[in-house]
Amino acid sequence: MEDDPRPGRYVPADQAPPEPRRVSHQVVMRFDHVFEVDPSLMQRFPQQAMPAWDTKRIVAARWDHLDDVHRQFADGKVLAGEGPEAVETA
Repeated sequence: MEDDPRPGRYVPADQAPPEPRRVSHQVVMRFDHVFEVDPSLMQRFPQQAMPAWDTKRIVAARWDHLDDVHRQFADGKVLAGEGPEAVETA
C-alpha cells in the first residue's frame, strides 16, 4: 500500500493486510507495534475482515489521543530504569 495522501479508487486487493508475523504462541503482528491475538485462536468470535487503511487510521487515532493526554496531564516523561528508583545512594 502506498502512502499517497491523494484520494483514489478503493481497490480491495490493495487493502489486504500483510501476512502476520508470529510474536508468541498467542500473538501476531501485521503492522509495526500493532499486536493482535492469533486469529486461529478466535474460534468463538472470529476476527472480522478489516482493510489496512482502517487499521492504520485506528492506530494513528490512538497515538494522537496518547499525545493529547501527555500534553494535558504529564509534567514529564520518565523512561523505565531512570528516575529516583535507579539512583544509588553512596
